[in-house]
Amino acid sequence: MDYIQLRAFHAVASEGGFTRAAERMHVTQPTLSAQVKSLEERYGVALFDRLGRGVALTALGRQLLELTRRLFLMEEEAQELLARAHDLSTGQLRVSADGPYHALPLLAAFAARYPAVHISLAIGNSGEVVDALKHYRADVAVVADIEADDRIEAVLCAESRLVIFVPRGHPWAARREMRLAELEAEPMILRERGSMTRELFERATRKAKVQPRVVMEIESREAVREAVAAGLGVGVVSEAEFGHDERLVAIPVAGGILVTREYAAWLRERRNLRIVAAFAAVVRAALKRDRSRSA
Repeated sequence: MDYIQLRAFHAVASEGGFTRAAERMHVTQPTLSAQVKSLEERYGVALFDRLGRGVALTALGRQLLELTRRLFLMEEEAQELLARAHDLSTGQLRVSADGPYHALPLLAAFAARYPAVHISLAIGNSGEVVDALKHYRADVAVVADIEADDRIEAVLCAESRLVIFVPRGHPWAARREMRLAELEAEPMILRERGSMTRELFERATRKAKVQPRVVMEIESREAVREAVAAGLGVGVVSEAEFGHDERLVAIPVAGGILVTREYAAWLRERRNLRIVAAFAAVVRAALKRDRSRSA
């Protein structure tokens, strides 16, 4: 069906004549008449009875007008929806993150600027976060040490060292720092594979030729924390995510060799989407403020 011909019919039917409809459509009356005539001839029907200078809808024309009213009303609603989305007075931002600690300050800044946008936050390990981004289940991501990928644009948000943590009653609890070599054969509680914390830790221990004894793998930071507090082994976590827990003590690793970097990321192909561009602008503004404070 020719959309232009259908719109011409709707204008004439709504205005009750070709002259007013042509003025509304900003076209000449002969052009409008030709479009309506083409629609009638295409289907071999009569939509109007021509009455001198005026027109009257046929029974079929009245039925078609009911349909075009709904059609063009939905078109107006679609235009209004898209306009609101462009202005971010509506819409949804889907965020995937490897933890709430770095993501939430950015989302708070975004929400302050765009309070009408609904934000959904999914938490997973680094592998799951990147997968969600690549497969369009997330608009943006906040994730540690993302690997170089031509599809992804990433902005460094923060750096934090990894720390070893133990129960407060552990023999190491009074230590100010420790060496990786001391973890040889030590029972460790680690995140599941796919966690960037685990990847960085294992990369460092391999390089140092240290072999900790992994006694448990757990899929959440909170559960790792509880297992360590229960005395089942030693944990490792980003210092920024350690938080405050009277049961536990964090111990830096000598030499500062375990450093995690947190990035805000999005697909390059989607960076011009209004919602993604708005988030990127919020991230860069937050980084600029942080640099100004530290200067």
